[in-house]
Parts: sequence; structure tokens; C-alpha cells
Amino acid sequence: MVAVVLAALASGCTTVTTTVGGVEVPTDSGKSEADPRKRAEIRTELASNYYRDGRLAIALEEVQRAVKIDDRYAPAHTLLGLIYMDVGDRREAEASFGRALRLEPDDPNILNNFGWFLCQTGRERESIDYFQRAAANRLYATPGLAMRNAGVCLLRINDLEGAERALRRSLELEAADPFTKFELARLYLKRNQPDRADFYYGLLDPASRGSAPGLWLGVRIARANGDLRRERELANQLRERFPDAAEASALRRGAYDD
Repeated sequence: MVAVVLAALASGCTTVTTTVGGVEVPTDSGKSEADPRKRAEIRTELASNYYRDGRLAIALEEVQRAVKIDDRYAPAHTLLGLIYMDVGDRREAEASFGRALRLEPDDPNILNNFGWFLCQTGRERESIDYFQRAAANRLYATPGLAMRNAGVCLLRINDLEGAERALRRSLELEAADPFTKFELARLYLKRNQPDRADFYYGLLDPASRGSAPGLWLGVRIARANGDLRRERELANQLRERFPDAAEASALRRGAYDD
């Protein structure tokens, strides 16, 4: 699941691309490369591409260079926060997100990403305000993502009513999002409403249902509904296709309520 959004780096001028280290990096035909902000944008975009590829060490080097060029460029600090979060440096991650928010306190991308950081570090309740503020911004391209993140975090602390409200709002904002449908199915299974869980599970696309998490959720819903044939069928698929997955391990342990 993609829970974070890299901050937008578009400058509004005509762009072309150049190749740096095998990555296409936007450059701006309308600005001088001597402009510190533009240089920071290019470095941050390059770092973003490395980050997406999982090359965190190189991404960190590039975005640190961006900050040295222009320490008031909020997207660079946001990306630093994401990288530090991924490598487990909570102190530096929070400091980087804090700098980004001081520079751009209403930026919905930063609000969403910091909210996800809080959720991942045991501060789920605190995260909700950031997700709600992000989703309320009319210029935010993905408000459904922020509300889905809020729902996931509320599920973690067993606030099922709050999670339902957030996830249903997410689905209103982005009706095609398979991740929200998956979380709604998981929510209703947790609430002992397997019929409703099965309804949202049925809305998932074949690729989502055929993944290890999708098959495992299907097994659990079928079991809750007393559909033994379907339970066996999905369990067999999970064992055969994903024998080393965490979900297959849970199936072997009989951990249906985890």
C-alpha cells in the first residue's frame, strides 16, 4: 500500500528531461540552472526517483545536497522525512517533517506524510488531525488517500466507528481505490459483519483478490461466512502461490483472528 505522496515539484514552466544516472530528471527550459531554487528542485526530483526505486542511500545524499542549496525548499525536507522514516531514524524524520511544516504549514502532501509518520510510530490518534487537514484542502489531488490513511490508523487502535467514517469518506472521494475497499472489507470482518465484508471484498479487482493479502482476507471472510468450499479453494491458492508469504504463515498457524 502506498500511504505517502511525494511532494509536487512542478515549477509551472516548460520542462524537458535529461538523464542522470539512468533516471529521467525534469529540467526547466524557462529558468537558469544557476537559480538555487531550481537546482534544489532538480536535486529533489532526482532523489525522489531514487527513493521510489528503493535506493535510499543515494536518495539521501541527493536530497541533502538539495537542502544545502536551498534550505527553505519544503519538498526536500519532506523527502528527508520519508527517507529517515524508512531507515528507522525517528528523531531525524520528525525534525525534517517539522522543518517542512514550518515552511509550508498548509501543504496537504506534507500534512499527509507527517500524519503517516505519526501513525507508524504509535501516535495514531495524533495523526488523524493531519489527515483531516490534508483532505480538507481543496487543492489536494488525493484527499481520498489521506482519509484512507486515517481509517487505517483508527483501525489500529480499534476505533471501529471512526475507521468506518473515514474509510467511507475515502471511498466517496475516490470510488475506484482498491485499497479502501480492502480496508472496508477488513473492517467489517473485524466487526463480525462477514456479509458486508464479502460485499466490499467482491468489489476488489482480480489482481487485488489474487495477492497474498487478498487471498488471506478472502479465506478469513469465507470462514466467517461458513463457506468451507471457498475457504479451502482460496487457502490452497495461498499455499501454492505464496508459500513464503506472511499470510501463508498465518494460515499454517491458524491465526484467523490476527
